[in-house]
Amino acid sequence: MKEGEHIKKLISILGEGRVLIDEPMSSHTSFKIGGPADVMVVPDSSFKIAETVRYFISSKIPYMVMGNGTNLLVSDKGIRGAVIKIYNNMNSYTVNGEFMEAEAGMLISSAAKIALQNSFSGLEFAEGIPGTIGGAVTMNAGAYTGEMAMIVEKTEFIDANGNIITVKGAEHAFGYRTSSIQKTKGIILKTSLKLNYGDGNKIKELMEDFNFRRKDKQPLEWPSAGSVFKRPKGHFTGKLIDDCGLRGYSIGGARISDKHSGFIINTGEASCKDVLELIGFIQGAVKDKFNIWLEPELRIIGDFGQ
Repeated sequence: MKEGEHIKKLISILGEGRVLIDEPMSSHTSFKIGGPADVMVVPDSSFKIAETVRYFISSKIPYMVMGNGTNLLVSDKGIRGAVIKIYNNMNSYTVNGEFMEAEAGMLISSAAKIALQNSFSGLEFAEGIPGTIGGAVTMNAGAYTGEMAMIVEKTEFIDANGNIITVKGAEHAFGYRTSSIQKTKGIILKTSLKLNYGDGNKIKELMEDFNFRRKDKQPLEWPSAGSVFKRPKGHFTGKLIDDCGLRGYSIGGARISDKHSGFIINTGEASCKDVLELIGFIQGAVKDKFNIWLEPELRIIGDFGQ
């Protein structure tokens, strides 16, 4: 992947300074964990993303896409092939009536603030969520009383063949922390949100309440990838882990948060191996005690060899 001809071609597509070689993924994830990616590219337009993806496909170069890296656990060996990072490069938006159209690289929390400025209701739940619009739509992010499925009207994305596709409404096939775009490994370029005019003061109060609850209950002062496991139907993940007596349990530099047992934190020197061993230990303990298998919510990616 790091051969000169590939790098020269990528620079010709993306421009100088937008092709990074042996880039440490620990610098691009909220977990602060992960070895080097062979190549990281940071496109600044939908056209350049599409052209880059088509080049990767035609050259048989494996690639993955990331937003703000808030839901990723990356191998200590890093990632072979290419990483397309969208966050902070594609974050423009437009407002037309009750519709907000935003590019995939915008933080979902920034979109919530723009909605507040326009007295739009529907995005309050996103206050404090650290991911991007693209990631939020892909995994149908949600919290408290809301989720993306409730407000997403239309999405433009690149499919696995490098074609630009648009889906509307039910075509997103949203489910719990999933969508048709996630299942087909599409790369979201932009999405249109249908919001509703509301009382600006009430919207602000609700957002402040959600933000307070996050700061009060979540270990935001530590590197993590957010909630580690999907919530099993009829149960709360943190309580299951607590009831196994695992609050504060550590393996290496990875620790189950004392503040919220659904979070694993990096206490400073955690490796991907530490986190994976702790995840496995938690899954085994909960399975043994409650016969419930906890499914990871975070994305585990990279070079794990055999």
